[in-house]
Formats: sequence, structure tokens, C-alpha cells
Amino acid sequence: MLWIAATLIASAAQTARNAAQRGLTAQVGTMGATAVRFIFGLPFAAAFLALWSLWKPIPLPDLTVLGWVVLGSTAQIAATALMLLTMKTRGFGVTTALLKTEPVTLALIGALILSEPLGPARLAAIGTATLGVMLISGTDWRGGGWRAVTLGIGAGVLFGLSAIGFRGGILALPNGDQATRAATVLLISLSLQSLIMLIWLGAADRRALTGIARNWRDSLRAGFLGAFASLFWFLGFALTAAANVRTLALVEVLMAQLVSGRILREGTRPRQLVGMAMVVAGVAGLIAVSAR
Repeated sequence: MLWIAATLIASAAQTARNAAQRGLTAQVGTMGATAVRFIFGLPFAAAFLALWSLWKPIPLPDLTVLGWVVLGSTAQIAATALMLLTMKTRGFGVTTALLKTEPVTLALIGALILSEPLGPARLAAIGTATLGVMLISGTDWRGGGWRAVTLGIGAGVLFGLSAIGFRGGILALPNGDQATRAATVLLISLSLQSLIMLIWLGAADRRALTGIARNWRDSLRAGFLGAFASLFWFLGFALTAAANVRTLALVEVLMAQLVSGRILREGTRPRQLVGMAMVVAGVAGLIAVSAR
């Protein structure tokens, strides 16, 4: 059950990273804030794998691994951009909740692509947690509310697709224990994502590059938190099905609500409290099913 600990650590680090990226959006723009998690996370991922290689041999990726990682990396870039766009019009907690509509899509994609089985108990747990997320969102569905909902759910779908890609790459590596596989795929993905973002910003948004350099301290913090969170996400993907990891990650909604209320001073409605209870029930059900 080590995947549970890895997922909880990843969720906490990701909540902190999302908050850091949200603060950077006003200074460097959406694509600039998207880029910092990859560009400034890369040195930390490289340093960790270099140290880890002193004890463990590093597997060499083949074209199959690279194909999975390209899928995961590009989907994650798009998902991060959509998430930050959603945060411009919706609160931090609401955006996080909308992202977490991902488990149903993720479970279905995992069943189709990776042949990971879905039973009635797991589907019930995923459905309960996802319904709770929708209650937590408390979104105004009229007028412009549709745009935010569409962006948030779209980001969730893309994050789910990225999880499938990264898990596929981890499983396709020819050798190595779970931690070695996770660290290897992390370095490959961050290298590719940093290259893509540098080319994009250099061609289309050089002002963002200047802003990133000017705000390098905040960017470095976001990058470290991003690399730290991703390492534990990938470790979770190496240990169990991506649907299990991402469904347990719904606890991030509770973490985001805490940040939203205590730091950002966003209120919590009764329906959101009911939704939180459903999220906890769904997560508990998933853990119970996985432990059998």
C-alpha cells in the first residue's frame, strides 16, 4: 500500500505548487506560469536521478517508452494551461474541484488502453467521489460559468490522459525498480516539456521569458514543488493503476479548500461540505477495494 503514501505526498506538494503557479500568472502570463513547473523542475529531477544512479542502474528507454512519455508530456502541458485559465475566473478551491472530475474518464481510458479492470465496487467509489466533487465546485452554470466549467473539466481530462501516458512509459521500461522507473520517466518528461516550452515562449512570448527571469525565486519554488510532486505521482503510477492514484488524489480537493478558506479567504457553502464528505467516502471505498 505504499502507493497511498506516495499519492498523499504528491497531492500535498501539488496543492502548494498550484498555489505558487496561480500567483505567478499575473506576473508572467498563463504560458509563462505553465512553463516554470517544467523548466525550473528539470534541474531537481536531474540531480535526483544522478544521485540515485550511484546505487541503482538506470534503464535505457526505447521508442515505446518515448511514445508514452510524449503523450503524457504534451497532455500535461495543455492541462496546466487550461487549469491556470480556469483559475482566472474561478476560485482556487473550485478550480481544483473541477479538475478532479478526471477519475471517471481516467478509469475508462485505463480500461481501454492499459486493460486495467474495473469492478462494480471501484466504479461506485469513483462515482461517489466524483459526484462529491461536483457538489464542492458550487459553480454558477449560467452565462460565463459554462466556459470555466468546460476549461476545468477539459483540464481534468487532459491530466487523466497524461497520467495514462506516464504510467504507460513507466511500465514499458525494460528494467528497474519502481523508484528508478519513476525518476527516469520524470527526467525524460521534464526535459521534453522544458524544450517545448522554451521553443514556444522564445517564438511567441519573449516577454514571459523576461518575466520568469525577473521572478526566478518564485519560479524556482514552483519548479521544485512541481518536480517533487511529479516524482511521487510517478512512483504511485509505478505501484498501482493510474485510476487508483488519481481517485485517491481527490483528497487534494480538501487540501485546496483548506488553502482557499484559510489563506485566500474563500467561503465554504453547505453543499460543498456535503461534497467533501462524499469525496472522503469515495476515497475510503477505493482504498478498501484496493486493499482486498
